[in-house]
Amino acid sequence: MFALYVTHPQVKIDPGVPVPQWGLSDIGTQRARAAAALPWAQKLKRIVSSAEVKAMETAAILSEASGIGYESVEVMHENDRSATGFLPPPEFEKAADWFFANPTESFHGWEKAADAQRRIVDAVEAVLAGHDPADPIAFVGHGGVGTLLKCRLAGLPIARNRDQPGGGGNLFAFSLADRRITCDWTPMETWQGVDR
Repeated sequence: MFALYVTHPQVKIDPGVPVPQWGLSDIGTQRARAAAALPWAQKLKRIVSSAEVKAMETAAILSEASGIGYESVEVMHENDRSATGFLPPPEFEKAADWFFANPTESFHGWEKAADAQRRIVDAVEAVLAGHDPADPIAFVGHGGVGTLLKCRLAGLPIARNRDQPGGGGNLFAFSLADRRITCDWTPMETWQGVDR
């Protein structure tokens, strides 16, 4: 059976609000609703979300389609970037490049990529340890830690070129039986699912 890692789509960027409290923008909400209308979303038996607002809003939309609730797991949060606060997009992109290129070092107090990878992998494995492998599951979270998870599942080193395209609202799929990636980053509203 399949598992998904789904990243939240576009958010309302507000430099005056802590990033974990940002919610979905109108476009992000529309994209999540379009994804929720697809058959794969209705097949989900479990949804586990980061506790950040944008992820929980995405999880709530998906849970409406599947007729189930969602769980939130605090340690599934995005890599901790609170040391620098909000960075304008061009500066953030440079910082993210550095973060992925130097996984065992901290960018001006950010959580190290290697530490964030360990955290997200442990969180996902802890959930799956008690999960029925016959039930499709979606993890809803963030692009940075999602990429770190994807690198570990693929057995590849941490690298930015494995990051999601387009800045959010993508998913990748992996097999619950062997943790093998079965679908690379794909926009959430265009993925057609798997047969099983």
